[in-house]
Amino acid sequence: MKNLFKALATFQQEVPVIHKATQGDGYSYSDLPKIFSVINPLLKKHGLGFTQLINDNGVNTILFHVESGESIQSTTPIPQNVQLKGMNDFQVLGSAITYIRRYALSSILGIVTDKDTDAGGEQVKSEPKKQTLDTKRFQDAVKALTEGKITRESLESKFALTEGQIDILNAL
Repeated sequence: MKNLFKALATFQQEVPVIHKATQGDGYSYSDLPKIFSVINPLLKKHGLGFTQLINDNGVNTILFHVESGESIQSTTPIPQNVQLKGMNDFQVLGSAITYIRRYALSSILGIVTDKDTDAGGEQVKSEPKKQTLDTKRFQDAVKALTEGKITRESLESKFALTEGQIDILNAL
């Protein structure tokens, strides 16, 4: 693997950050044609090549050193049963494969092809998921509420209430 890793290391020293700023669902990235236009001449220069094969439920990315035949590979699963608004099953599959190819290739080559939102402090932290209350716990909460031990606001801020539970609270 000495030849492959040496060629990959020198490739990584020359390849720039590839960021075309294609927009998608609140983030920006480089699409495959842009990535290929940057990496292909450098891969050739350093005697490297790659292929991405679809097998079973994944994309197998293989990076190889042309002269020595040394290779490394990584398989990324294709998520199953995904539905995207306005797309049929084939369009969803095509979208998933393109997405996986882009990130699997970037990963195996060690290159940057999208805006790093984690390091930039732009990641949005989601609220922790609220617990639901079963019938017994809800009854206990209603009792505590009517006795003035808790407020409705604290109850609603801590728990995900069903419509029926909200109707009961509204009737109090």
